[in-house]
Amino acid sequence: MLYAIDLLTTRRSIKPIEMSGPGPSPAELEKILTVGARVPDHGKIVPWRFIVFEGDARTRAGEIFAKVFRAKNVTATPDQVEAEKKRFTHAPLVIAVVSRTSKHPKVPVWEQELSAGASAMNIVNAAHALGYVANWLTGWMAFDRDVLTALGLSPDEKLAGFIHIGKAERPTDDRPRPALSDIVTRF
Repeated sequence: MLYAIDLLTTRRSIKPIEMSGPGPSPAELEKILTVGARVPDHGKIVPWRFIVFEGDARTRAGEIFAKVFRAKNVTATPDQVEAEKKRFTHAPLVIAVVSRTSKHPKVPVWEQELSAGASAMNIVNAAHALGYVANWLTGWMAFDRDVLTALGLSPDEKLAGFIHIGKAERPTDDRPRPALSDIVTRF
């Protein structure tokens, strides 16, 4: 395993279409989800939950995406609809992080949403620590209420994102990062 600072400085995102299997074992998936649940959670209200898509579940999700996409884009080509259908089939594992906020006298909604984001980032880092690549994405499906309902989200839940996890088919290159002098000020 990587040391923590090396882990954090070497993490890269790659496109799901550039991922392959095998995906995490059941024990590794349990570890990834456990790490995803170990985030700041003021008030211990657990303002997130996970949906795991592996095996045929990825194809079933793709059927939902294609159906909703076709209904809302009547001029869509068959190739476009097929691309939506295959959206989850590239990586062997996809984890949806669902943000489920609630009214709380001491914990504002924004803080609860940040906790869901922290959970997603912990999942990405846990996958990297176990030797996998991951990509945290949203896309139109993450904001479409018909898709969210079909995936089992309640009306008051939102999607923080879909995390695609697999093995890299090629070495990953880093992208340019902001210079600290451009993003840091001192008070």
